[in-house]
Amino acid sequence: MAGALEQRLHEVLDELGHIGVVLPGSISARTTRCQRQGCHCRSDPAVLHGPYETWTWRPDGTAVTRTLTDDQSERLKPYSEAHRRLKQLVAELERLSLELIKQAEDIDLGYPANVGDRQAKAGN
Repeated sequence: MAGALEQRLHEVLDELGHIGVVLPGSISARTTRCQRQGCHCRSDPAVLHGPYETWTWRPDGTAVTRTLTDDQSERLKPYSEAHRRLKQLVAELERLSLELIKQAEDIDLGYPANVGDRQAKAGN
């Protein structure tokens, strides 16, 4: 079992070494409502403006949002996908490391089985 874990550890570390440039945050399409009173975005049902591609990042807990052109959005998507992959690899590296530490040192530090997949309890 340790051999398979160590093999995967080396694969993860190798992929991390080749990840390249990453763009933190996310790129998403947004629609907006303007301030003009007679505009179609204020009708019922509303026909909002957009969609506009935006990049949002929270470097210090405060959101930074930039509107992108279609060209900028297409050019930045590979960097955003690289960032998503980086986060996946780091999470896998952490899980593998905890398992390898458990085997090598006989110390079970534990790890929640389905982090991020938790369901809210009824009434909460």
